[in-house]
Amino acid sequence: MNRIKCIISYDGTLFSGYQVQPNQRTIQTDIETVLTKMHKGNPIRIHASGRTDTGVHAVGQVIHFDSEFNLLPEAWKRALNAQLPKDIYIKSVEIVDDKFHSRFDVVRKEYRYFIWNDKDENVFSRNQHYFFPFELDIVKMQEALNSLLGTHDFSSFCAANTDIKEKVRTIYKGTINKSEQGIVIALEGNGFLYNMVRIIVGTLIEVGQGKREVISVKNALLACDRAKAGKTSPPNGLFLWKVDYNN
Repeated sequence: MNRIKCIISYDGTLFSGYQVQPNQRTIQTDIETVLTKMHKGNPIRIHASGRTDTGVHAVGQVIHFDSEFNLLPEAWKRALNAQLPKDIYIKSVEIVDDKFHSRFDVVRKEYRYFIWNDKDENVFSRNQHYFFPFELDIVKMQEALNSLLGTHDFSSFCAANTDIKEKVRTIYKGTINKSEQGIVIALEGNGFLYNMVRIIVGTLIEVGQGKREVISVKNALLACDRAKAGKTSPPNGLFLWKVDYNN
């Protein structure tokens, strides 16, 4: 049995998230359907570094699966991309040790959130950014983001309907920059809670608008109360950018 590791990208616009759901199109379902077909009807289960929600995209999602096939990495890549829909793409394939696990071996993840901050919408990439036509003070937003760096209980920045009990996470780096794509908020951490990045972004936008003081972000963090943080920003601006492992 061979363990296959893939780095994949996908446009999440037409998917109901990553994880299998009844009667819904998902990333996991589409890839497993192709793999099962390749294995003549024998079900193949894939495992990802983590789930992404409806409308969220990925540039560097990582999955693994086990197969009895002895194909070279490039052969795997060609075979999968030939059968997958155009909004999923296998970027690279690697044969790895059978102890590797795409989820449990993660040491760092990076997410990026794109905001189209202009008075006019960009219709050509409307599904890949959050259109926000109002002025934002990114200096104050960066100052507020800095207060979230380090290891903290991020209960205030986690969806209230989650059943996750352990909410301590570490954010190693957080930056806010202007680019041709508008404003890009990048976060690197050892892991992220349900809706955590989108809630952080929504809170920072309120700071950038002047609707919230910079210090209020640190106060919200310390409160461990979802009601103290800002709104959850839309999913279409969010990308799982990169996943790092020790190997």
